Amino acid sequence: MNPEQKALPVGYAEKDSVYFGYSREEMLPFVPEQATEILEVGCGSGAFAATLKRSRPVRITAIEPFPTAAEIAAKQVDSLIRGSIEDGLHELQGQRFDCVVMNDVLEHLVDPWATLEALGPLLGADGVVVASIPNIRYMPVLREYFVEGEWRYQDFGVMDRTHLRFFTRKSILRMFAECGYEVVQIEGINASRLAWKFGLLNRLLRGRFDDARFMQFAVVARFV
Repeated sequence: MNPEQKALPVGYAEKDSVYFGYSREEMLPFVPEQATEILEVGCGSGAFAATLKRSRPVRITAIEPFPTAAEIAAKQVDSLIRGSIEDGLHELQGQRFDCVVMNDVLEHLVDPWATLEALGPLLGADGVVVASIPNIRYMPVLREYFVEGEWRYQDFGVMDRTHLRFFTRKSILRMFAECGYEVVQIEGINASRLAWKFGLLNRLLRGRFDDARFMQFAVVARFV
């Protein structure tokens, strides 16, 4: 193990380069067309930033705590802060952004509420936070929990072993409200088809488990 890996929290040292390199193209439509000054928190190796830059003229500032990913991301963004998210946000105080993007980041934080509160003052007058957040009510997770009696961590996905927080649609809305945001859009993404037994149960319960189809929720919220 090299010195860089020793510095990583438990679980991250085993991640391969693919983990930090997803382009997340499904999140592009949630970034407002008029947004030109973008902050991406936890940008990984910069794949989403590169995709966003190809689709429209934007200037992207990014924060990435993991050195190997940050080294690659530096070539994709206009400005990069290498370090913890908390330190990065402190360094950016006084700046303003049209959009702050967090693709599957909040669930990795000890205190995502504090992070959201710190982001508020960084948003311009019409600025928004755009976030992708895993859904713990995702059908494969529910099946393991209810049918198999399991709570099994994995190397990636909803049950990623590096996740510190777990969210449902309701708790996502509550978290943003508690942090002073108005959610203007929340939409399930990366859907799976419900197994027929689960689908039947969902129909009997009048759609109570509609949200179980989605691996994540995409959120657009403004600070009020």
